[in-house]
Amino acid sequence: MSIDAIGDFLTIIRNGVMVSKSFVTAPYSKMRHSIAQILKDEGFINDFVIINADSPATKRLKIVLRYVDGESALHEIKRESKPGLRVYSGINAIKPVVGKLGISILTTSRGVMAHQKAKKLSVGGEVICTVW
Repeated sequence: MSIDAIGDFLTIIRNGVMVSKSFVTAPYSKMRHSIAQILKDEGFINDFVIINADSPATKRLKIVLRYVDGESALHEIKRESKPGLRVYSGINAIKPVVGKLGISILTTSRGVMAHQKAKKLSVGGEVICTVW
């Protein structure tokens, strides 16, 4: 059993992209739902659907991956803050990802958001991952 649920979620997406799957499924959580919503809003995935099972414990998240001309829209997804080494960033210390082509996803006191929105709201937080 893994301790890092977010890292497992990002690995499921990364592995799905590496083998050119059209969609991947992962266990549901509010954090994973928030990350999937940000990935959809930023255009890295096409869509996501919550698959309700018989009980809340078996709820799943189906993520439809996005490909443009046979190439994935998501090139790299990297976990930054890990359970053993948390990475926090103030609003002025957030660096652009790959020449502003990517995003950083942060969890702040106002919820999970992309770094652009965090800068507009002038809040910093824990850097969950970087995507480009």
